[in-house]
Amino acid sequence: MSISLTLIIVVVTCLVSWQAFNNKILQYNLMHYPFAEQREKQYYRWVTSMFVHGDTTHLFFNMFSLYSFGEAIEGAFVNMFGEILGRINFVALYFLSGIFADVPTFLKHKDNPNFSSVGASGATSGIVFAFILLSPWSQLGLFFIIPIRAVLFGVLYLVYCSYAAKNDIHKKLDHMAHFWGAVFGFAFTIALKPELFGRFINAVIDGFPF
Repeated sequence: MSISLTLIIVVVTCLVSWQAFNNKILQYNLMHYPFAEQREKQYYRWVTSMFVHGDTTHLFFNMFSLYSFGEAIEGAFVNMFGEILGRINFVALYFLSGIFADVPTFLKHKDNPNFSSVGASGATSGIVFAFILLSPWSQLGLFFIIPIRAVLFGVLYLVYCSYAAKNDIHKKLDHMAHFWGAVFGFAFTIALKPELFGRFINAVIDGFPF
């Protein structure tokens, strides 16, 4: 039985985050901090910030989402690209989504010593939107309770993240990273297999309740 890279990422992230909860120096050294990235060229933070979280709730929601959707996407990628390339593409999707998600806030806050962020939300958003691309009419549970189709969830998610970022809602959350991580994950998956976009459009049209 092949080992799950999704599970490995979840376990490592939980271990590092748990250590950082009780070690503020570690959290500082790993967090996304544009001011330090610009001045000290510490661009490694775009990767390490995915492994630390603000609190246990933040960690739980990100890792629950990653495991729930990551297992499906990892399996789908293996089916599409083969055992080795599929897993390489999956890891690339996850980490590149997280890196790309940090770029806009880096550009916006590189001269702001008061801004920093942590978490894998950008990377996880990329995984979720890859799932939406592959299965737009799957039923999800909004807030674990409200049934909602994946494609509708995706639209609402992008609208909310854009609105929240522009209006500074919940300033502790990096809504801009959520938005761009999602967009990157969707686009990157299409770049890997361009015909997926046509399948997505056809699936959306065929399943739309006219």
